[in-house]
Amino acid sequence: MKTKFNILYYIMIFSAVLLLNGCAENKKNYDNENEAIAMNGNPNDIIPFFQHWNLILGNGSNVGQATNFEDKDFLYAASDDQGDWVVFKSPNAGNTHGTSNNTRTELAQLKKWPAKTEAKMNATLKVMNVSTTGDARVASTFSVVVGQIHSADGHENEPLKIFYKKFPGHTKGSVFWNYEINTAGDDNSQRWDYSYPIWGYDFSMVGTDVNTYPPEPEDGIALGEAFSYEVEIKDGMMHLKFTSENHETKTFTKNVIASEYSKREDIPQQVNNLFVPIGQDGIERENAYEGEGLFFKLGCYNQTNGKDPKVNKVWCSGAETHGGDLQKQYADGNYAEVWFKSADITISDDAISNAGYFEANDGLSEKVVYPSEVIPFMDKFKILLGDGTNVDDLVNFEHKDFFYTVIDGTRRWVVYKTPNSGVTSKNSSNTRTELQEKREWTPEEGGNLTGTCKVMQVSTSGDARVAASFSTVVGQIHSGEGHENEPLKIFYKKFPGHTKGSVFWNYEINTEGDDNSGRWDYSTAVWGNDMSVVGTSKNSYPVEPKEGIELGEEFSYEVNVYKGIMYLTFKSEGHETKTFTKNLIKSEYVNKSDFPDQVKNLFVPIGQDGTERAIAYSGELNYFKQGAYNQTNGKDPEKNMVWCTGAEVYGGDIAKQYENGCYTEVWFREASVGPGVPQE
Repeated sequence: MKTKFNILYYIMIFSAVLLLNGCAENKKNYDNENEAIAMNGNPNDIIPFFQHWNLILGNGSNVGQATNFEDKDFLYAASDDQGDWVVFKSPNAGNTHGTSNNTRTELAQLKKWPAKTEAKMNATLKVMNVSTTGDARVASTFSVVVGQIHSADGHENEPLKIFYKKFPGHTKGSVFWNYEINTAGDDNSQRWDYSYPIWGYDFSMVGTDVNTYPPEPEDGIALGEAFSYEVEIKDGMMHLKFTSENHETKTFTKNVIASEYSKREDIPQQVNNLFVPIGQDGIERENAYEGEGLFFKLGCYNQTNGKDPKVNKVWCSGAETHGGDLQKQYADGNYAEVWFKSADITISDDAISNAGYFEANDGLSEKVVYPSEVIPFMDKFKILLGDGTNVDDLVNFEHKDFFYTVIDGTRRWVVYKTPNSGVTSKNSSNTRTELQEKREWTPEEGGNLTGTCKVMQVSTSGDARVAASFSTVVGQIHSGEGHENEPLKIFYKKFPGHTKGSVFWNYEINTEGDDNSGRWDYSTAVWGNDMSVVGTSKNSYPVEPKEGIELGEEFSYEVNVYKGIMYLTFKSEGHETKTFTKNLIKSEYVNKSDFPDQVKNLFVPIGQDGTERAIAYSGELNYFKQGAYNQTNGKDPEKNMVWCTGAEVYGGDIAKQYENGCYTEVWFREASVGPGVPQE
């Protein structure tokens, strides 16, 4: 027995030596290659507080309390020469939680508490990666949130977000914290953040173009450099402390129950520069977050996403997402990764369950929100989709290729999308995803249509000499009788390579006689050019309009027809409001001598030189249309140098057209329809 014991003893000693040598070699490899060693344990062995949180993963799922849990894609334990860490990792694109644009692997506290109580959260961490792609002009790009206070009630806004942000090519990044206002009123789409720098810059420091970055911050924090934060709420005051070796300790205090932003003149200059230009210009309720349940969040809330910056120039990063492929994003740096060495929370015994927040937000990103829930007037319309499908009942209807809803970071919109080539209506060369009013009315009876929209895409192919190229119609009045012409078409048009496009409206004559082939439009500029401004050759474009409207820039229109007169009003933040008046029951084009020069130059050369009946559209039934009526098609320009645009259509393959920018897309957030009203 003694001999056997000795043999076993030496075998154990020899194995231990081999194991130690192996560990030493592993550490040597880690030191040389700066790679972590994955641990066999789980995160709760390192930071034993997971029973106080629900865990949201980068795939949008709520896995509940994450004790004895790990997921090698999102949450796991790791070790390096500085000790053991909990790794939180999340891609640029995946399923999200709640209404957010961004993925997260993040703990969310199971209880909520009022701002007048006492609550604390401490953490020590290091950021190991932020996305390597994105648009440098977008404030949220290349950043991750590592700690939050979140409201569970009201607008569910965030009085605290602690950020880390590093531009590509820089060694050092910035740490800053943001306060988001608790917006006064029911409309939270105008909420904004005010950002405080800790080490390096604040949130508002951005690049001058997509790939041009500001100077590297001298006092910044490098990837892999540890720092700590302490958050304490007491009697409505938020106290913050940030520490890092070889960096100045920073402290801040913020009142979260008495607002300093309750009047428009209180809006800070930083906010005026960053948020106000995109329409986020709200004020805060006077008592801020008082009376709402608050809770802590901690982890890796990736602020870089793949959404187009024209959707929202603060929150939509335009980063690489590989179509949502997780492993491809991880392989080339398109993710955020944060390691926590320690963390803890302390809350009052009076804290109550936060279950309502999770019930409201779990799976919300996957739930269908129908266009009729965003713009409730859908029962008054039917729709023609870009594949020729007619749908009469639009309540609780959507089509993911043509007609659906999205969130732009602050509010929901109804999306109308249609390709350059698909199935069209009987008298048109162009596809549309467009509403058609069910009610019909004469100009004498009148009607009213409003819309607040932004054009997100017009075709990138077409012939610049053709007036209709690169344009879409976002609102119409259409006649349902006689020649079925259009007394109003509201256009948006932008040439390739231009930042700004034009908004204009066209009046189409109601042609005299039975032959309608001589009909023509007269175009009136709103912002930018009218329809007649075209290129000198297929790929030569006119000068970009100085006062134009960009893709993704919001504008609104009102069409009010009252006692035969059409009144038009166009508004857009930062642009002059424009108004127009047009008589729909008495023509000004009854003789060829009445033709405007624009028509003589544009339509007469192609044989469209008719005159209008003296009573114009009087007595004819009309109806409103609204949506995306694509004016760019694949027809040969030699057939008609006004309407046949010669664009790419990929044989009618809708998916290929969408993939290659050969489509139009228009978003509406508000719209109304009703009878005409007396004009002031």
